[in-house]
Amino acid sequence: MPCGQQESGAASARYVVGVDVGSTVMKCHVYDRAAAVRGSSCRKMESLHPRPGWVELDPEVLWSQFVGVIKEAVQGAGLHMRQIAGLGISTQRGTFITWHKRTGKPFHNFISWQDLRSAELVNSWNKSLLLKAEEAAKKNNCCFGTVDTWLLYRLTKGSVYATDYSNASATGVFEPFTKCWNPTLCNLLSIPMSIYPPVKDTSFNFGSADSEIFGVPIPIMAVVADQQSAMFGECCFHPGDVKLTMGTGGFWNVNTGERLFASRRGLYPLIGWKIGEEVVYLTEGCMSDIGTAIEWAQDINLFTNVDETAKMARSIVDSQGVCFVPGFQVSVNDPYLCASFMGLKPATTRNHLVRAILESVAFRNKQLYDIIVKKVRIPLQAIRADGGVSNNSFVMQMTSDLINKKIEKPANADMSSLGAAFLAGLASGFWTDKEQLKKLRRIEAVFEPQKDSEEYRPAMDTWLQAMKCSLHW
Repeated sequence: MPCGQQESGAASARYVVGVDVGSTVMKCHVYDRAAAVRGSSCRKMESLHPRPGWVELDPEVLWSQFVGVIKEAVQGAGLHMRQIAGLGISTQRGTFITWHKRTGKPFHNFISWQDLRSAELVNSWNKSLLLKAEEAAKKNNCCFGTVDTWLLYRLTKGSVYATDYSNASATGVFEPFTKCWNPTLCNLLSIPMSIYPPVKDTSFNFGSADSEIFGVPIPIMAVVADQQSAMFGECCFHPGDVKLTMGTGGFWNVNTGERLFASRRGLYPLIGWKIGEEVVYLTEGCMSDIGTAIEWAQDINLFTNVDETAKMARSIVDSQGVCFVPGFQVSVNDPYLCASFMGLKPATTRNHLVRAILESVAFRNKQLYDIIVKKVRIPLQAIRADGGVSNNSFVMQMTSDLINKKIEKPANADMSSLGAAFLAGLASGFWTDKEQLKKLRRIEAVFEPQKDSEEYRPAMDTWLQAMKCSLHW
């Protein structure tokens, strides 16, 4: 903490905080008016796996980590909490919890968006896990919330129960066309409408964190879903702007402006953000096993440092027919797809395996891009990448070659944190408008096509064949 007497009042509130509660890492950055990072902190998310296919988060551990990263980042910046103009919170989507409205006690752990027991939950509310929640819901004593709602509730000691449009639209229970919770679906699943939180604007004064938590009340000025937050952080404000996130998973988002496109072949509609009267819609396509596949490769000692992988991939002409199949398929919804290496030979080296993994990311980017071009009837404009894997120059260049488009990479790849900070800054008056935000963008690199995409045709055809062989395992 800085020593000496601190300035008081609005004059000392010169920074905004953006927190990104991701799937693998929780990050917090403190930003100044130039959107430069002044202090940071991160902690690894601790997932629980009580049974095969189950993925949970302990709400108390998540809460402790959340408070911890904020305190560490502000302290690391040499600031006092009084100097924070606003807090913006970006969170992983679809991860939910239920708790008792009166006591605030959770009925169960967070059930992650990565959890595979959805069919069981739909059929029975997972009797052993959610029976108490179901009983409380019948008595109007049950609260349902995604991560943002739970954090708001805890930060305000129960005085604020809400979510925003971006998070609500990613639950599958909120109807983006009518912008309300879907009563037909709730009736079908026998879930009372009373358990769902009120839905507020994305950039909005949600109240203040209780002063006992950080020593002073900190205004909570934005909550936003992580992919929509990254979209905002990339300043993809105009129809046709495209954001490619390559983190734990991969996400292509297209700003469709005021037009809402219905779900179609691997793409689905979302609300990007709502600020006052402005509602911006997105179309999204996703891929699993991006960062997770690379992390797995590191765990089995295919390489020591992730920064080595691009150099390893370039050290050979091609993968010698070796293909990596992630446990996922873009065009076929097959839960039994088998992750595998195919085409292994006695001459296969670590470099071939690493290149095959990186190529699989670029090939899937090409698949999703082609679907977007075919199905989204909006001319695509700027393409901007973020997320940890966007730091891999081999993946970025190969993707640019395959789609034959220029891709921009920002100086700071943590766009979800920045987007949350931007939204909080607008609500608090820290920044004036989106035109000012666009001037704060910093581009580190631009990847332009260097090879004809047809040069990759034989390798991609082999990879597609490997994908087919791994279906229905």
